[in-house]
Amino acid sequence: MATPRDIDVKRRTLMAATVATAAVGAVTPRAGAQTTPAFTPPQAPGRDAVPPLKVAFTVNGKKRDLDLDPRTTLLDALRERLHLGGTKKGCDHGQCGACTVILDGRRINSCLTLAVMHEGSEITTIEGLGTPDKLHPMQAAFVKHDGYQCGYCTPGQICSAVAVLAEIEAGIPSHVTADLNAKPPLDDAELRERMSGNICRCGAYSNIVEAIGEVAGRKA
Repeated sequence: MATPRDIDVKRRTLMAATVATAAVGAVTPRAGAQTTPAFTPPQAPGRDAVPPLKVAFTVNGKKRDLDLDPRTTLLDALRERLHLGGTKKGCDHGQCGACTVILDGRRINSCLTLAVMHEGSEITTIEGLGTPDKLHPMQAAFVKHDGYQCGYCTPGQICSAVAVLAEIEAGIPSHVTADLNAKPPLDDAELRERMSGNICRCGAYSNIVEAIGEVAGRKA
């Protein structure tokens, strides 16, 4: 008659054999079975796979000629090739406005457009608006009214603000313009709506509106 000890030994022996059989089955393919090759992720094409294109445009009053990968954004061309670091890369998805520049008189998000699309264009970045010795009126107003804190969004804010006043002067309405046949007013609602694409994570919005209003000649 088997003792409890003998039953326990046999049970452990059976379990060990079962585990060993399963392990061998997992690593040894059955006869005639097809083995699945290891997955190899596709390799991204190198930058040299796309030939560069020539593009010429005027940046801050100077003609610039570049050989660019056609996939290069205007933002990266300005920052990486022309070393104009004032234009900031924030979200890189056109949501924050930190990369705003003025192109042919209109403000754009430079992260959303390819550089090769703007052959012959006139581009103004924050560096082209003024210098430390001779600030643009909008730059001076931002300093006066503390229209910034960390300063990261400030170049895009200023470029956008300059373009906003040009839009209003040209009579271009916004979503809050009540009378489409009249020149848009310079009230807070109008300025806030037009600047809504420029995000200030520090929250200096009221000071920014004051700075824009002063440049526009609006009384405080």
